This record gives sequence, C-alpha cells and structure tokens, in this order.
Amino acid sequence: MNALIIFVLLLVLMLTGMPISISLGLTVLTFLFTMTQVPIESVALKLFTGIEKFEIMAIPFFILAGNFLTHGGVARRMINFASSMVGHWHGGLALAGVLACALFAAVSGSSPATVVAIGSIILPAMVKQGYPNRFGAGVITTSGALGILIPPSIVMVMYSVTTNTSVGKLFMAGVVPGLMLAFLLGLTTWFLAKKHNYPRLKKATWGERFSTFRKSAWGLLLIVIVMGGIYTGVFTPTEAAAMAAVYAFFIAVFVYKDLKITQVGKVLLDSASMSAMLLYIITNAVLFSFLMTSENIPQAMAEWITGKGLGVVSFLLVVNVLLLLAGNVMEPSSIVLIMAPILFPVAMKLGIDPVHFGILIVVNMEVGMCHPPVGLNLYVASGITKMGISELTVAVMPWLLTMLGFLLLVTYVPQISIWLPNLIYS
Repeated sequence: MNALIIFVLLLVLMLTGMPISISLGLTVLTFLFTMTQVPIESVALKLFTGIEKFEIMAIPFFILAGNFLTHGGVARRMINFASSMVGHWHGGLALAGVLACALFAAVSGSSPATVVAIGSIILPAMVKQGYPNRFGAGVITTSGALGILIPPSIVMVMYSVTTNTSVGKLFMAGVVPGLMLAFLLGLTTWFLAKKHNYPRLKKATWGERFSTFRKSAWGLLLIVIVMGGIYTGVFTPTEAAAMAAVYAFFIAVFVYKDLKITQVGKVLLDSASMSAMLLYIITNAVLFSFLMTSENIPQAMAEWITGKGLGVVSFLLVVNVLLLLAGNVMEPSSIVLIMAPILFPVAMKLGIDPVHFGILIVVNMEVGMCHPPVGLNLYVASGITKMGISELTVAVMPWLLTMLGFLLLVTYVPQISIWLPNLIYS
C-alpha cells in the first residue's frame, strides 16, 4: 500500500511538469512527514551522506573533459580520420559519422555531447554531399547514444554509486558491447546507403590516412590514458576523470589552440551548471532510495517476484519492458537512480551478474535516448537539423530497430558484457 502511495505521488508531481529531481524530493518529504515518524535530522543527514562518495566526483570531471573536447576541435579531427578510413564505402560520410561517434564516445562519457560535437560538423557536410537530411539525422542521433555505452560513461558511474558495483569493471564491460553496437549501426547505415545508392568519398591514400591520424592522435590518446590507467591500476576511475579533464584542457588550449583562454571560463561555467543539475538529481534520488529501503519496498518486490516463480529469462524481459516504458517519460540519470535500487536486489536474488545487469540497464537507456517524448538525443539532433521531433522519430527507425535487436542479444547473452571484466579482474 505504501509503495502505491509513493509511486502515485511521484507520478502526479511529474505530470504537473515539475523537474524530476524536485518531484523525487517532494515525494520523499511529503511521505516522511505525513506517514512516518522519521526525524527531520535524518533526512538532512541523508542528503549530505548521499553524495559523499568518491566515485561521484568522476561525474563533474567527465562533463568538464567532454566540454573541453566539444569546444576544442577534437571532434573535427576525429571525423577527418574516420572519413579517410571508411569514406570510400557506400554511405562513406555516414559511416565516418558512426566511427567518429564511437571514437568521441570513448573520450566524452555523454550521449548529447557526442551528438552535438559530431552532428554539428558532419550533418551539414552530408547534406552538401547530397544525402537526405533524414538519413544523416537518423545516423547521428542513434550513433551518438554510444556516448553512454562506450566507456567512460556518466550513466555507468551513476549505476555504480547506486548499487556499489565496481566502476572499473563496468567500464571494461562496456567495451565489447559498445564496439558491437557501433558495428551493427554501421552495418545498418551501409545497407541503407547501398540500397539507395548514396554518395561515396574518394578512397584516401595511406599517406592521407596517416596524416589525419597524426592530427587526431592527441584526442585519441585520451582513450589510452583513461582506459589504460584504469586497466593497469595506475589510477581509479575518479582519478582518471580528473586526468581526462586536465588533459582535455591542455590539448584544446595549448596543442590544437581551438579554444582561447578567454573561452575557458564559459566552458567551466557550463560544466558547473550541468554538474550541479546532475548532482541535485542524485541527491534527491538517494533520498528516494532511502525511503524505499526504509519501507522495505525492494525486498517486498524481490519476494513477490520470486514467489510468482519468475525465472531469470522472464524477469529480464520484465526489466526491459519497464525500462523502455520509463524511457518514454524520464531521462537516463533519473531512471538509473530510481529503478536500480528497486530492481537490483531482485536481480541479485535471482543470481544475475551485477555487471551484466548494469550494461543491460545502460543499453536500455541508449534506446530511450532515441525515441520520443523525452529522447534527449532527438532534441539535440532536432536543434542541429532544424527537423521536427515526429519527422526525426521516423528517421531513426531503422537504427532504433537494430538497437532493440542488440538489446535482446545483450540481455540473454551475458558473456558479451562480462567476458572482458572477468578476463582482466580474475
């Protein structure tokens, strides 16, 4: 009964158009002060202790690194390198977009940042070369979603904070699924381009390829620094995020010189406001999680599901449907912070690997970012292409179906997610 009251209250507040973070906080406070005897001091204490985790510091650092890279010409050089490698195939420029998104995802940790950085450069070029606007928008909107699957990933850090799963293991677990999804999106792009005979670029010589690689090497080196540092144990994911921010600042200002010192203040301010927004959501979600635990809701759910005889297969199917439905009304950070504390105990009771479960949630979030009404990537792409959301929804459909097929694969073949972390951490 209490669970019903909490969720109805949350839903009503969200339907008023109130931001999710405030809806969460108000739900918790209303319930605690009207239905329980919990002292106000414990609520205040929970607000502070909730974000007193070392891993959370990785979030503002990765946001800052992503912003430096977005403004610092790294994306343009990555696109040139990707074009030289795959541009001569059918739909060359679109394939270069997929590859550039995968490369940029490996340094930014954010999907919208990837769509902005790559889309704002490659979409005008595709239209100029004769590609339909819808095709280009479909490619970049969905490929940009790789930003939260290919490590480093802000969503993975949030899942780690919520469930106490190792961030390092999650980052390693995202590598194979990330590369697989990039390949499948590329395959869909190539197939459609071949079918409609879209333009190809002239084949680049090895000299040109080496030249573009050399120019983009400073940006690509960041992948080696972050992943190599975590993998070898030189630094933790949080320290890697701090290193990434400092390195991104250095190459954007002093190496590529695309970012002037006078612009750094604006980048810092933008990063601070975005970090503050996410940390505010986290704080309220921690409160919500505390309320759930104190009311024994996750445990009751776990008992109900196991009592119904739901096995691993049917439970994972239910989780996918739940998360895809949540993706219709919420953005990824909120979904992870609300759903993970509820679903995680059930998954553990059924013997599902916590890392595999994390990757499954992240892939669901990717799909959610590419369909309306709350798909963040759709709104970002809409801003770049000046296309309406309904038109964009139709445009992304072939790639969205590919992503749904991949989601089923990741759900029921856990080895895709856990093979690499098991190999490294065994």
